[in-house]
Amino acid sequence: MKALAFSRYGRPEVLEIIDVPEPAVGPGQVRVRVKAAGVQSFEAKLRRGELHGYVPVTFPQRLGNELAGVIEAVGDGVTAVSVDDEVLGFTTLQAAAELVTIDATQVTHKPTEMGWEVAGALSAAGQTAYLALRSLEVGKDDVLLIHAAAGGVGTAATQLALAWGARVIGTASEANHEYLRSLGAIPVTYGQGLAERVRSIAPDGVDAALDAVGGEANDVSVAVVKNKARAGTIIDYEAGHRLGVRMLGGERSVKILAQLAEMHVRGQLEVPISLSVPMERAAEAHRQIDTGHTRGRVVLTVGWSK
Repeated sequence: MKALAFSRYGRPEVLEIIDVPEPAVGPGQVRVRVKAAGVQSFEAKLRRGELHGYVPVTFPQRLGNELAGVIEAVGDGVTAVSVDDEVLGFTTLQAAAELVTIDATQVTHKPTEMGWEVAGALSAAGQTAYLALRSLEVGKDDVLLIHAAAGGVGTAATQLALAWGARVIGTASEANHEYLRSLGAIPVTYGQGLAERVRSIAPDGVDAALDAVGGEANDVSVAVVKNKARAGTIIDYEAGHRLGVRMLGGERSVKILAQLAEMHVRGQLEVPISLSVPMERAAEAHRQIDTGHTRGRVVLTVGWSK
């Protein structure tokens, strides 16, 4: 079968489609014929070598942490899903492929109202945002600062925080300010003077800060948050060491994923797709991610075209 991988660190052009054996199905597992797989900033950082020393890599290194597709085979003991069921789910660095075998507890049924691209892009950003906000204990009446609020994780975090009763200040380029307003957030331009602009909106400081972009964003978080214990990042390992901000994470689960899917069906969680290309054009998808200005999600389609 075909799978996406890279054999050296570098620009998007290092990505290649490789041949790998079709995965067998063991007890408790399912094999999914993939229809769509989301692309994360994490994967682009991994490809560029920026996570060397933090995330182990074995060349050729495969990619993809989320997927949607159709179950092709089930292993012994699997009862929650069946062959031909449409599902979405999560895995680690193998989803961008024609076939993926994963534990049956890592997939849930895809709502019929949900398109393939949205289903393939929901898990990573949605669960990352959910777990980060829960770790920061974001809730009713909190003032939350989200860095890169128009990105994939930022968009999900903005909507979840607002649904939980928080007030959201979101950093973004001017081009994305109206979009953030449409979600219900207060947009603010990133860059020099950001801390002062945030203070003008929240003179008493913010209750929590979530970073989804890295770099100087975390310096601003520390400067404006009332309690540094409620400042966190999902992507900047160096900031964790340098500033003492928390590395946010948690255990993904189909229970969370099913909740997010239901919120989408009810119209409470938009999953904007900024770019959808076939897996063979993965370099194009990564170039978009590398701009740092992606609104919503980037998705690879597998075995079909729109």
